[in-house]
Amino acid sequence: MSGFLLEHEPQLRLSVFMAVLLLIGGWEFLAPRRARTVARALRWPANLGITLLNTVALRVVFPLTLVQLAMLAGQRQWGLLNQFAVPELIAALATILVLDLLIWAQHLLFHKVPVLWRLHRMHHADIDLDVTSGARFHTLEILLSMLIKMGVVILLGAPPVAVLLFEILLSATAMFNHGNIRIPQTWDRVLRMLIVTPDMHRIHHSWVPAETNSNYGFNLSCWDRWFGTYTGEPAAGQLGLTIGLHQFRAPDERRLLALLSQPFR
Repeated sequence: MSGFLLEHEPQLRLSVFMAVLLLIGGWEFLAPRRARTVARALRWPANLGITLLNTVALRVVFPLTLVQLAMLAGQRQWGLLNQFAVPELIAALATILVLDLLIWAQHLLFHKVPVLWRLHRMHHADIDLDVTSGARFHTLEILLSMLIKMGVVILLGAPPVAVLLFEILLSATAMFNHGNIRIPQTWDRVLRMLIVTPDMHRIHHSWVPAETNSNYGFNLSCWDRWFGTYTGEPAAGQLGLTIGLHQFRAPDERRLLALLSQPFR
């Protein structure tokens, strides 16, 4: 089974991405959480365009994918987990937990370090939040994030299948928790005990700085609770909070070239 997954990595990742995009996009159409302020036709081209650009940039800049690097680390016995006879399931769970904590810490860092925030704020400049926002990141941030993940995969000696599952999980949960989807509050409270829900993550996209600087998780919700960065509800309520940043709300800011040049302006 693991051999099949690794052999068909590109097809599997694309299939899951498209399936989640269509599922959450359809859910947003049928049961939106909030009214849109900007039509999809004015936001989606740039958001999906930068997603495609980032995919190409990763392939051009890095000769190996994260999964291929994990395979190389296993062959050459690099990393902590490759030094011990760790059961496969334990190694996989440890890898997913470590990588998820890494993404949380990296996200926090990109908010706290000014030069990194200039890259990351493009993600926050979206004045609506939906499934495409989950893949809207500046190309330089994506490349830097890949470098960080590569370092951790080598140091950890992460199993390739666990890395593949985490990459798929990260992409899927990012689209889910950015989705403009309505979930009953009872279900949200239950889900939020384990994973980051759309209502939880939407607070992170508030233009109120104290709310922006909270709820950094993408997958597991425990990190924000444990490290004191959790906000349960926005001050203005889910329907009243304003999404985005004060300085990037003009229509021209929705164009692809504007998104790419934003960190340098």
